[in-house]
Amino acid sequence: MASRKGSLTLRRRDLLVGLAALSALPRAAAARPSRTAEAVRRKAQALARRPYAPPTAPLPPELAGLDYDGYRELRFRPERAVWRELGLPFQLQMFPRGGLHTQPVEIYEVVDGDFRPIAYSADLFTSKKLDATVLAPDAGFAGFRIHAPLNDPAWYDEFAVFLGASYFRAAPRGGVYGLSARAIEVGSGEPAEEFPAFRAFFVERPLPGATSLTVHALLDGPSLSGAYHFTIAPGEPTVFDVAATLYPRAPLSRAGIAPLTSMYLYGPGGAHAFDDFRPQVHDSDGLLLARAQGGREWRALANPPVVQISRFDEPTAGGFGLTQRQRSFEAYQDLEAHYHRRPCAWVEPQGDWGAGAVQLVELPARGEGEDNIVASWRPGAPLPAREPFAFAYRLHWSAAPAAAKPLVPVAAWRGGRGDEAPWRRFIVDFGPVEGASLSDLTADVAASAGAVRHVTLQPNPNRAGARVTFEYDPQAASVSELRARLVRTGESISESWVRRWPA
Repeated sequence: MASRKGSLTLRRRDLLVGLAALSALPRAAAARPSRTAEAVRRKAQALARRPYAPPTAPLPPELAGLDYDGYRELRFRPERAVWRELGLPFQLQMFPRGGLHTQPVEIYEVVDGDFRPIAYSADLFTSKKLDATVLAPDAGFAGFRIHAPLNDPAWYDEFAVFLGASYFRAAPRGGVYGLSARAIEVGSGEPAEEFPAFRAFFVERPLPGATSLTVHALLDGPSLSGAYHFTIAPGEPTVFDVAATLYPRAPLSRAGIAPLTSMYLYGPGGAHAFDDFRPQVHDSDGLLLARAQGGREWRALANPPVVQISRFDEPTAGGFGLTQRQRSFEAYQDLEAHYHRRPCAWVEPQGDWGAGAVQLVELPARGEGEDNIVASWRPGAPLPAREPFAFAYRLHWSAAPAAAKPLVPVAAWRGGRGDEAPWRRFIVDFGPVEGASLSDLTADVAASAGAVRHVTLQPNPNRAGARVTFEYDPQAASVSELRARLVRTGESISESWVRRWPA
């Protein structure tokens, strides 16, 4: 996937699909703010009727050749932020084109139902290390970020960013950036993956006292175009209400809805493989699923030696997300990356998405700058050509997904050698568990292939929870799904811990 490091600027493996000159939308279509979304839908539908035309927008070599650090040196002047002088509850700051982000996007402000372009100017940006002349007078914008008084009423914090293809990120109150979301994924983990891109944004000027910001976006790519509507509310959690309509150019069977993209380098016991002082390095450590038949599963992520794709079939989407369960500094020992403060993201479908599957893609990664995890909803049937496909969801960015009480969450896990080869020992912690006694609980452990032995359940007072320990022998199996849960009188009271073998 993409490569990036740092909290404010995405450094993705962005095969960007940018913006050619965007023809003006009909003025009549924007007569009222409520019609902006319809105007963007019409534009997306018109694009889908034509063959995809990759935009061309050359940049001077000085900008196109910027490395990651050089690009970050180009800073927006905060005193020039959009709406700063109006004293509104939100402000916008833009990113210039350059480095990985070479394709332009048009950014419009919507006021009283009318929209007008936010003009690019080289003097919007400064650089302490680069010659100011590196910024071309007509370079254009690559994206934007949103500021609001998230943590302090007197300070406008950056809490959301749209930059690179269709990527966007957000942070909750008290958190930092971590994993990303995308508008759509097409073929993640497969040959010839596509990266549709936002070509234009239409941002509605907020009213005084507003608690949310509305952003409309036009998407285009080789296989489809689309219109997106975001209602963005900062807080704990920071919430994106997303409504979208896609227009495939041809029948599309490998589109992933509401994709989340993250990094998992190594987890419990994996530091030795990277000769790293930190116990764990990841933006997310598990895929959380709300199963249609009831209950939740927490699938531990892996950095596999080869591409690994898992599907969790459902009659309809029940919710899914990528979590960062380890919230203590001691789990990472990283004073710069702050992995313990990186958010979880939870997708809450709105309406019936029909049959399909949550698909998890795990790619091999050699460093923490590579995003190697993708989770999305794959519809059960191909999207028909040129027919609108509409869907909506609520995306929560938070320290933890909303608890599915009374289910006990998976808190942590570890693995190592067993009493004798080839047995491997696994330890799974659940908690907190309500009530002091575990006498009426049992541990249910299973493997789809291989053998399990020495299953034990004991209290873990350090987490006010319970610890399940077992040993596993894969025998002749090359792949197996390991599962563990807490059971009371035949009913599951916990999430199910799931781990694919081989790790």
